[in-house]
Amino acid sequence: MKVFLLSLVFLALPASAALPLPPAPQVDARAWLLIDTASGLPLAEKNADAAVEPASLTKLMTAYLAFSAIKEGRLTLGQSLPVSQRAWKAEGSRMFLDPRKPAQVDDLLRGMIVQSGNDACVVLAEAIAGSEESFVVMMNETAKNLGMTNTHFMDSTGLPQPKHLTTARDLARLTSALIRTFPEFYKIYSTKSFRYNGITQPNRNRLLFIDPTVDGVKTGHTESAGYCLIASARRDQRRLVSVVLGANSDNARAMESLKLLNYGFQFFETVRLYPGNQAVSTLRLYKGGKSEIGAGFLADFYITVPRGSGRNIQAQVMSRQPLLAPLRRGERIATLRLSSNGVALADYPMVALDSVPVAGLFGRTWDNLLLMFK
Repeated sequence: MKVFLLSLVFLALPASAALPLPPAPQVDARAWLLIDTASGLPLAEKNADAAVEPASLTKLMTAYLAFSAIKEGRLTLGQSLPVSQRAWKAEGSRMFLDPRKPAQVDDLLRGMIVQSGNDACVVLAEAIAGSEESFVVMMNETAKNLGMTNTHFMDSTGLPQPKHLTTARDLARLTSALIRTFPEFYKIYSTKSFRYNGITQPNRNRLLFIDPTVDGVKTGHTESAGYCLIASARRDQRRLVSVVLGANSDNARAMESLKLLNYGFQFFETVRLYPGNQAVSTLRLYKGGKSEIGAGFLADFYITVPRGSGRNIQAQVMSRQPLLAPLRRGERIATLRLSSNGVALADYPMVALDSVPVAGLFGRTWDNLLLMFK
């Protein structure tokens, strides 16, 4: 494996005095996680991969699929959907749908997100997939595609079932994907109350009323799951997501979440190391239509570090050699290894920024000779 040491990283990072990094706060919950959505890096965690009941946090996946259906034209916001007996009789929190009156998709989204209506979830699931059972299949397929490797859904609402389980890390991944993919719909999560069928219900996310930088996301509670909250805040162009699972009370899940968010914003910074679609390194390519290929990232690449320590980061690009055509854009061809003061931080895959076909007979023959002597 050939290694290229890069020094240009240092030019991209801010010069500020490093702050001493205190330990993460103690959080009174069964499991918790704090991430920066730009880098995806965890800033603090405990039991983040432990299997837990998600309760109504399940509705984030139901919303993700509903947003997808709208974006793809399979549903429209003004579309009226019938309210089945199954939806009307849904247990737990409800938006109080009337089975004699169809409900508009726009209202159902707000009823699901703001009022945590289980009845709204069932109506949306039946409209999207024909039945809640078929919708659950879609939920699990989408979870797999998003990399939620330790998640299994059994319903669209989060009502307890023995195998309805996830993890704090998987929920953070889902939340980040929802915010990134559907910014136009994510705005609904900051709605503080919603009135439907003559009944006004407040958003159960207390942080919306306490911290103006918090704009979501979702609460959950059952006797077995405890009090849960995924919260997200945006300050100074940074967005953090906290996941608190199994707290002891409504107030506790809010205060523990705020404690995590404040810790992340105060003691960490996120910097863009490389812009997307710009070569971080140029690698030698053999048997291709061209002899070099740019290696980098398809989207802007961010790193989150303790505040003020960015200038201590070093980067190495390691590529497999010899690198042979054909290559497809987005195909992994190298690894970016980040370290700080000689201590490895993490490895990140780098991809080909262009597609390169195989060279003609003469080019392949010439490169075969070069490789023999190499």
